[in-house]
Amino acid sequence: MRYLHRHTDSRQDVRAWLPWAKSVVVVASNYHQKPRNAARTKHQGQIAMYARGEDYHVVLREKLEQLVQKTRERIDIPFQSRICVDTSAIIERELAAAAGIGWIGKNTMVLHQSLGSFFFLGTVITDLALVPDTPVPDHCGTCTRCLDACPTDAFPKPYVMDASRCISYLTIEHRDDIEPELSDKIGDWLFGCDDCQTVCPYNRDAPETTESRFQTEGAPNLDDIQRWDPATYRQAVRGKATERAKLHMWQRNAEIVRRNLKKT
Repeated sequence: MRYLHRHTDSRQDVRAWLPWAKSVVVVASNYHQKPRNAARTKHQGQIAMYARGEDYHVVLREKLEQLVQKTRERIDIPFQSRICVDTSAIIERELAAAAGIGWIGKNTMVLHQSLGSFFFLGTVITDLALVPDTPVPDHCGTCTRCLDACPTDAFPKPYVMDASRCISYLTIEHRDDIEPELSDKIGDWLFGCDDCQTVCPYNRDAPETTESRFQTEGAPNLDDIQRWDPATYRQAVRGKATERAKLHMWQRNAEIVRRNLKKT
């Protein structure tokens, strides 16, 4: 993910990108879904919860555009704004922690005491001088469930992730073959992974999303994925975050999942 090494100045201070910025408004949008107890077969893998519905970049941007418009209607002060949804060179996670959304947990996710961690982050950068919220303290305590649950040992220590071992990175960002030592531990994850989140106590009673566009869609059949051509691939991922993985990566992942499921 070489893009993370670019624009490091704006990742440290958004004013390096937008000199007029005075405040950053951070929002969290819940995408949590309760288990549906859907029948699973050895011909179907799992897709991380965040990517099962419509593309969150589009949905959350629409919501933030509405927020900006309603703000303009309700205050008699002209202001500049820039909406960011996981596509700009800023660090949403650290900004969310600074804004009081939650704290950064041992699995490097932002955690909220009521919402858990299954939520998207979006930001509105503005030249309005707003009173900042207070950051919340770390509530992870001595719990290490997220670290212990990781199949690939992607956490060398609490609050530190080795992305090169993370299943989400391997299935979504890694373009080449996945070494056997890691592919054997991917299990049935076709796209992304939720293991370190599902075991978190703060997600146990997290509310279910009310946004229908984030609702669960079934994972594609492994045999169908292997038969995809460029046209059927585009149709399958159009309008979804799953478009991030290219056709050859989907087929690579499907073959890994098929192999792992045969062992169970």
